[in-house]
Amino acid sequence: MKTYAGIPQEYAGAEKAKIVLLPVPYDGTSTWGKGADKGPEAFLHASENMELYDIETGSEVYKQGIHLADPITENASPEAMVEAVHKIVKKNIKRNKFVTMFGGEHSVSIGAIRAFNETFDNLTVLQIDAHADLRESYEGSTCNHACAVYEANQTTNLVQVGIRSMDAIEKTVMNEENVFFAHEMATDDYWMDNAIEAMTENVYVTFDLDAFDPSVLSATGTPEPGGLFWYETLDFLRRVFAEKNVVGFDIVELCPNGNSKPSEFAAAKLYYKMLSYKFEQEDAGEEYEVSGLQEISKKVNQEEDDYND
Repeated sequence: MKTYAGIPQEYAGAEKAKIVLLPVPYDGTSTWGKGADKGPEAFLHASENMELYDIETGSEVYKQGIHLADPITENASPEAMVEAVHKIVKKNIKRNKFVTMFGGEHSVSIGAIRAFNETFDNLTVLQIDAHADLRESYEGSTCNHACAVYEANQTTNLVQVGIRSMDAIEKTVMNEENVFFAHEMATDDYWMDNAIEAMTENVYVTFDLDAFDPSVLSATGTPEPGGLFWYETLDFLRRVFAEKNVVGFDIVELCPNGNSKPSEFAAAKLYYKMLSYKFEQEDAGEEYEVSGLQEISKKVNQEEDDYND
């Protein structure tokens, strides 16, 4: 059985692993740079070539257990893909797993955010992204990548970080008090403090790789100049994980090409770093306990059990 990053089978089993990784190789609505459906495979290959000791945290987070689930391959329509992601993510949350996802285009996050919002109290969605993604619909679908956080904006506390590209219509629905524009962040020494202050206790992170400056990561569907740099991003993420209850996360929009090895490796390192921050203070032998769940969410219904890991 293939494992995440080639870790030993003893850390990869579905039952004992604290962490579930769901690949979603979907690229049904992207409008410029195609190839996000190849992102999960490239990410997994790059992960196999990482050192698994994290110097910063002094940890080997894979020993917490990381189960690589079967890819979610539903592609009959954007709506069908979103529903499949929603059901599978929700099932794994209720199985007491720390659920992570690697896309695919950003539309894959819609179903995941919906599942987390249904199961966690007073949820903040932290979107780290170059684009606002707040269109109600685009090209005839509400499940387009350009609509990735429209629903989250309506139903959760959405905090947007790194935004530097949007349509005028998106400003009409945007909560600007919770938006941290890249050009303002460049001269604001306190943007991290203010962004964290805007969050509730339970936080889901959706990380679009185009949030990075193209000098850090260029292999993404729509690279935008003026983005985040590596160490400021890690500094922010480590603070979020330390100060809030991060309940899960996704990483999206890696678009491999013939010259994208550095981007693929950066995406692999980012994923591992985020896990290292989440479990930095947790012993590998301790059982993972999901906190912040709504009481109603603690029963798994039969319909969701019909979906495989």
